[in-house]
Amino acid sequence: MDLIHEIFELIDMRSFSNLWFWIVLAVTWSTVSHWVLGVPWDMVLRARRGDEQGIADLHDLIRINTNRILYIASETGLLLSGFACFLLSSMFLLGFIYDNQFSQAVFLLFFPISMVAILSVGTAQAIKAQDLRNEALCKRLHKHRVITQIIGMLAIFATAMWGMLQNMTANVLG
Repeated sequence: MDLIHEIFELIDMRSFSNLWFWIVLAVTWSTVSHWVLGVPWDMVLRARRGDEQGIADLHDLIRINTNRILYIASETGLLLSGFACFLLSSMFLLGFIYDNQFSQAVFLLFFPISMVAILSVGTAQAIKAQDLRNEALCKRLHKHRVITQIIGMLAIFATAMWGMLQNMTANVLG
């Protein structure tokens, strides 16, 4: 019984001191920055090198995914936005006003992801409106990826700082 108590004492089960939260955070941002508008980044690089089949595949996937993103945004965008704002507001209030650490973790994970979702809709609209092809398309996807990575770095930094503050406060108070 003492061994189990010591293990749970050593492995704190709160969100920011839980290894699984940090694994989920890293995998989430790695995945989000690899898949640009639903297209794997290696496919963009292959098309950029001039591979004819890679270019055709990139154009097909971008056409499919931009049409899909824009369809979802036009048909259910308002409803999805309202629901997302409700969930994010709830997580913010529960987390930072009522001091629920799990809600803080969920908010710090999903708020930046929602900004990337908004960015994706904007990028899809730009690609469709300008009918981007070949190098111009690759440049736009690269810009999207860089902005996504910047959002990810800021999100990871903010989450790490907040998590360290929570862990240090818990260790001092607890």
